[in-house]
Amino acid sequence: MNYDSIISTLAIIIVLLFLLFSVFLLSVKTEKKLSNQLLATFLIITAIDISAFFYSQFIELPLNLEMLRFKVSAFKNPLLFLYILSVIYSNFKLKWKHLVHLLPWIITVLVLLPNFFLADNDAKIEFFKTYDNHIETQFLSYFSDVLSFFYLVAEIYYIIRYRKILLENYTDKNAFKNYNWLKQLSILLFIGQVITLIKSYIRVNSNNDAIAIIRTITLLFGVFFICWLFLKAVNSPKLFKGIEVDLQTSKELKSTINEKEKNPKVSFLKEFMVDKKPYLNPSLTIRSLSEDIKMNSRELSVLINQNLNQHFFDFINEYRIKEAMNILKNPTKKEVTVLEILYEVGFNSKSSFNTAFKKYTGFTPTQFRKNT
Repeated sequence: MNYDSIISTLAIIIVLLFLLFSVFLLSVKTEKKLSNQLLATFLIITAIDISAFFYSQFIELPLNLEMLRFKVSAFKNPLLFLYILSVIYSNFKLKWKHLVHLLPWIITVLVLLPNFFLADNDAKIEFFKTYDNHIETQFLSYFSDVLSFFYLVAEIYYIIRYRKILLENYTDKNAFKNYNWLKQLSILLFIGQVITLIKSYIRVNSNNDAIAIIRTITLLFGVFFICWLFLKAVNSPKLFKGIEVDLQTSKELKSTINEKEKNPKVSFLKEFMVDKKPYLNPSLTIRSLSEDIKMNSRELSVLINQNLNQHFFDFINEYRIKEAMNILKNPTKKEVTVLEILYEVGFNSKSSFNTAFKKYTGFTPTQFRKNT
């Protein structure tokens, strides 16, 4: 099988699709311009990296420029990390401190400076021929792997933290769109990183056929990834709404409620929930509830999460499920459909209602109605 032509063709297709999607991201009208710009830059950098599979058939770059192109992948991890932050936080802005993410690329250039960039042309040619045998390139390979690991840990931390903040502040499932998007994106990119690491290992330790096969697999994954991005863009044209950057998890907040105030405030909150039924509002947030009960939102978050041992999401849904159970048990409301009930009690999707109802009761709404 002629893997060279397959690899070149796949690489050209991926580069064109990545660049096309980047143009879309940079031109589409959205409030999240910075997010789109960061993702577009990430895709462009990736396209430049992938172009190594075919560009030499058309042009010959100067050796210094070729090395810089080869090392442009050092920007991918920082760009992805900053993109994730920009999606999570609605008011995220690039600041001077973010220039620290340029350090890996600067270190890469400095490491290669004496024996490559400052060397003569023959030495540069020889350097490329024996690339994997140089101390500099071995160090940079390990350095890149370590950095990738730390960026991955940081991305996972922020995504998990994001989920906690959503659970502690929102009840509307639409607020979780960003989280689901980032979770899926991270999983796919992690798979891509694993494939790339396997490719790097095989490139050093295996024969040409094995290298060609893993390169083909890598590029096929790239085709799948960009197709997935296009599909996401079609299904979710608004690339999404984030949380405010100053929101914190309940564990990060310091409680201002003393022991004497705690029980009365818990009782007042529970009475308010029963009497006023704020949970019927499908867009209820912890801030809107705190305004209703005249309590600081930080205090309310700590009260629910630390004193009642529940996320705000579960706390509100419990009242909604109890309300739904009362309706389902009411013989005078047997004609009311499950769909009508879920909207009546504050849910806005059948799947989220069924999941929450079964979690709380052990039955689906239909089963519960039949058993009562």
